[in-house]
Amino acid sequence: MSTERRARGTSLFAQGEPMIWLTGGGLALALVMIVGLLLLVVLQGVATLWPVPVVQAELADGRRVMGEVTREELYRPTPESSPVRRRLLRTGNFELTGEHFQWVSDADLRSETRPPWALVLERMAWGRFYGTPKAFLVDGQPAASDPESAWALYLRHHGAVRRKLREQQDLETHAIGRVNRKMENARLAARAAGLKHGTDSGAHREAAARFAEAEQKGQAEYRAIRARIEEINRDNARCRLVLAAADGREQAIALADIVRACAPNRMGLAAKARVYASRWLEFLTGAPREANSEGGVFPALFGTALMTVVMSLAVVPFGVMAALYLREYAKAGPMVSAVRIAINNLAGVPSIVFGVFGLGFFCYIVGGWMDQTFYAANLPNPTFGKGGLLWSALTLALMTLPVVIVATEESLAAVPNSMREGSYACGAGKWQTIRRIVLPRALPGIMTGMILAMARGAGEVAPLMLVGAVKLAPELPVDAVAPFLHPERSFMHLGFHIFDLGFQSPNSEAAKPMVFTTTLLLIALIFLLNLLAVVLRARLRKKFVTGAF
Repeated sequence: MSTERRARGTSLFAQGEPMIWLTGGGLALALVMIVGLLLLVVLQGVATLWPVPVVQAELADGRRVMGEVTREELYRPTPESSPVRRRLLRTGNFELTGEHFQWVSDADLRSETRPPWALVLERMAWGRFYGTPKAFLVDGQPAASDPESAWALYLRHHGAVRRKLREQQDLETHAIGRVNRKMENARLAARAAGLKHGTDSGAHREAAARFAEAEQKGQAEYRAIRARIEEINRDNARCRLVLAAADGREQAIALADIVRACAPNRMGLAAKARVYASRWLEFLTGAPREANSEGGVFPALFGTALMTVVMSLAVVPFGVMAALYLREYAKAGPMVSAVRIAINNLAGVPSIVFGVFGLGFFCYIVGGWMDQTFYAANLPNPTFGKGGLLWSALTLALMTLPVVIVATEESLAAVPNSMREGSYACGAGKWQTIRRIVLPRALPGIMTGMILAMARGAGEVAPLMLVGAVKLAPELPVDAVAPFLHPERSFMHLGFHIFDLGFQSPNSEAAKPMVFTTTLLLIALIFLLNLLAVVLRARLRKKFVTGAF
């Protein structure tokens, strides 16, 4: 019997069944971890913006707090006591209490209610405010003195106030920006003429006269814009909503400072869905506020997508050319082997090293030379001699170059030699064969390399912290001003935004939910970019590969 068991065990190992179970188990474990991570991000990210009820808790010491429950846990007040539940309430009202969150323990809880008129105000500054409406003021005089009338007047006036506020923001960012840009361009033109022709030349005097004229005209336009902004400020300051906090203190808040207000305890499912959709719309299309812990992430979303596209446009041509030379032209030998070893080693270099290289080479050396040669009038303020979109894309292109080279080489090697020989037999030259026979059939593999490069480059953060990504970029790298694309500008990135929210936010508790939502958005963006590349690769494979049979 023992001999039979040994024979059976030897047979199982000889057939490889244990290894099948081992490899299958490894695959299952990897899938569970990936699905678990994605499920956590999706559930946390999707639920972040959903309106939740507002509770008012009266504590044993007589204090009252009002807010939204963000999480709960069990703890032991003393080592000998039984576990007690405590909840973290987002209480807001920072200007009154000096804190945004407060723990409430069931052991200290006397009573708990959900006031029907409890409002949640999302504001431009100071975070959220929780309270019940007491009055609505117009020019300092009460126009309503009960919650229902005050809320009705708020709904009537808030839309018009927000429209005027958007007009004010447009004037402050775009109109004043255009005036400043005209004056700055005229000043730089005068300085450039002085550097090129001398300060005593006629060209410099003409440029200085144009600058004086532009400055005079710009000051007049600036005064008119400021007058309109002050008029809007006066109109928006007329209406205020008075709210009473849980402790009885009242606060009059200008409608212009309120981004959104809702009464979650009075809302049904449809009303909550409208608030949820409104928050998502702001999150996807708005600019961040409150140290990036609130508002939208559109600048970071746009900057991530644009940087990834520019990086792909830079890395694919160079990677394909390098792979073509190594596979089709270079003769096998020690030098080619050393180059391939260097490429493989380059893929293992930490990303922060590429950031240091990009800062030193692209920003300081290349950018400094460009500033001295083409933008001398702008100095000492650097134009390209600092971090920007272009240098970030080139740094990540260099980091992902080995991925494209290896994938392209493998796809070139997969093209049958018989197709090359048939092309040569028909009289085609080397380059004609590569361009018309080899490259079209290798395009799906090249696209695979580009997909892998995009997936890695879009999620990198460490190099970007040195060569262009910033916490807040007031101007996008693309706008309506010639030359429309501004590669020298710094930009926001979703990966850096997540890092900033998670580790550098002054209001870390409020930023934690936004970390999951921003992570979900980054994953979705990478998925969409990769999906576009996969669809293109499938079409190329269908056109060239299946057409060969």
